[in-house]
Amino acid sequence: MVVGSDISRYPNTPRPTCRGYLHKRTQSAILKGWRKRWFVLKHNGHLHYYRHKKDEGKCRPLEVTKLEGAEIGVDTSLGKPFVFKCIPQSGNRIFYFCATSNQEMKRWLEAMDKAVHP
Repeated sequence: MVVGSDISRYPNTPRPTCRGYLHKRTQSAILKGWRKRWFVLKHNGHLHYYRHKKDEGKCRPLEVTKLEGAEIGVDTSLGKPFVFKCIPQSGNRIFYFCATSNQEMKRWLEAMDKAVHP
């Protein structure tokens, strides 16, 4: 049994394809900068994010984005290493993410690419 997980209660629920902390660029009228958020990429191609890891499964996600058909890739325009972007098909928003390493960025890009092209 895995402590702190709902896998035992829902054994047929597939595990997320990718999860972990990323920094998400904030572009609101009031706040600008990078916020650390807990991201979960589900098998259905939806990217959920939460304020903290502990919120997953307890709170509603701050946002859910469908990745199918999205444009994803490395971004060098912000002058920061390990940055990649996601432009979902629905909506007029661009998400900028920053990983902690090149390996972590590649892990997310591979997982997202599978969600973009199911």
